[in-house]
Amino acid sequence: MSERPPFHLAFPVHDLAEARHFYGELLECPEGRSSDKWVDFNFYGHQIVAHVSDEAASKASSRVDGDNVPVRHFGVVLQMSEWRAIAQRLEDAGARFIVEPHVRFVGEAGEQATLFVLDPSGNALEFKAFGNPDRLFEK
Repeated sequence: MSERPPFHLAFPVHDLAEARHFYGELLECPEGRSSDKWVDFNFYGHQIVAHVSDEAASKASSRVDGDNVPVRHFGVVLQMSEWRAIAQRLEDAGARFIVEPHVRFVGEAGEQATLFVLDPSGNALEFKAFGNPDRLFEK
């Protein structure tokens, strides 16, 4: 994979203390700037911003290789060792998985380890890894 500029994503949360615990402590994303209404996190080199809001997370979903995947989600593609470590850390913390950690598209170009988890405000995150990262966009 080539070097790409970081993305920015803002999303709603119900409680900044819960967001700080989930993103900052559990996922180990360093905190950046903040106010009493929002907080920045360094999400694997990308800027995500949790904004306090009463908005509910979307319930729309789509079937992907037998899994019911939330349409509204964001995430990161990790190295396999990093993926295993975050999967274990989330399991140990009793995280609310939408899709349990597993490998999907087995034997196909898009074979990948994946998991989906909810943050405390109901936002869906996907963590994935490829045995060969160069196959990220392969058909």
